[in-house]
Amino acid sequence: MQLRYSFRVYPSAGQRAALARAFGCVRVVYNDALRARETARGEGAPFPKTGDLSKQLITAAKNTPERAWLGEVSAVVLQQSLRDLDAAYRNFFDGLKGKRPRMGAPRYKSRKDTRQSVRFTANARWSITPGQKLRLPKIGDLKVKWSRSLPSVPSTVTVVKDSAGRYFASFVVETGPEEVLPETTPEVGIDLGLGHFAVLSDGTKVDSPRFLRRAEKRLKKAQRALARKEKGSSNRNKARIKVARAHARVADARREFHQLSTKLIRENQAVAVEDLAVKGLARTRLAKSVHDAGWSAFVTMLEYKAARYGRTFIRIGRFEPTSQACSQCGVKDGPKPLHVRVWTCGACGAVLDRDVNAAVNVAKAAGLAVSACRAQVRPERVPAPRSKAGTHPTPQPSKAR
Repeated sequence: MQLRYSFRVYPSAGQRAALARAFGCVRVVYNDALRARETARGEGAPFPKTGDLSKQLITAAKNTPERAWLGEVSAVVLQQSLRDLDAAYRNFFDGLKGKRPRMGAPRYKSRKDTRQSVRFTANARWSITPGQKLRLPKIGDLKVKWSRSLPSVPSTVTVVKDSAGRYFASFVVETGPEEVLPETTPEVGIDLGLGHFAVLSDGTKVDSPRFLRRAEKRLKKAQRALARKEKGSSNRNKARIKVARAHARVADARREFHQLSTKLIRENQAVAVEDLAVKGLARTRLAKSVHDAGWSAFVTMLEYKAARYGRTFIRIGRFEPTSQACSQCGVKDGPKPLHVRVWTCGACGAVLDRDVNAAVNVAKAAGLAVSACRAQVRPERVPAPRSKAGTHPTPQPSKAR
């Protein structure tokens, strides 16, 4: 499977200027190609092919005074811009055909976009130098902060500038079966929530970190300062970067916390989760907390890491009554309000923790070999024997204090 590894890069002032030129050229070629295709569609003409657009908008345009500056950047990144437009159209039409979720039609890129990127393929002859720097054509050798080693030789590299003004190098690498982990015995069901981020079928509870809630005070201060700045001013741009950096710190902390997915995949042979309606929950009064939890990203990580390491990932339907059925006897006891965290089964009398019971039911619905004996469940109360029932025959002396 293909994986993407991102590393922070630190370009010099001249390299930042060269990257800015590359970002601008890529944006112009993309917009020119999109304009040509929209014009052809409006006139009823045939859809222009990528090869024809490449000759017209790149090769021929470099010889004109208006687009001569396209020659200052690598031709590979300009070609990749046209391929990106092809992918945008393909995704749009596949959404109309029902082959994938619906997406909007391709839109023009703005020079005011705070996120910019360029992609270099092997044809660009980029390389990693013996000094562990990233050498890019017509840009130079970029200093890279290597946090780990790449598992194989990367096929492409994308240089990204995010909203906070940081630069990253994103490598695409191919991995094989050598990363498959040895088989293990445990299998686990996971119940995702807001009070606890995750509750496992073995009774383990992972607290919700609430990164956005903890950073709200700092974010409010930065956003108020941004709102007071005059639009178009240099101070407003500085305030915008401060807001973007505050949000980036929250996103980075959440991404770091989601390494929990690696731990779960390594320790369990099979993992089962419930298919949550995140978009529906995000339209309720719990929207901020739902987005702060990042369930979708966490489940996506579980899925691709299970495929990478040879584990089993199961997603059960969202309408499965995991919170209504007793994990001991299987009797459905009906829906319960959210404030009810512990309930007693009316059939077998077991006292059940709502979240642990749901996690056990998620595992059982997925067909995993999980029992509720390790969960937080109290057995049914048994009446005392007749010989031990009742009061003592003689009153017991009380101790005065």
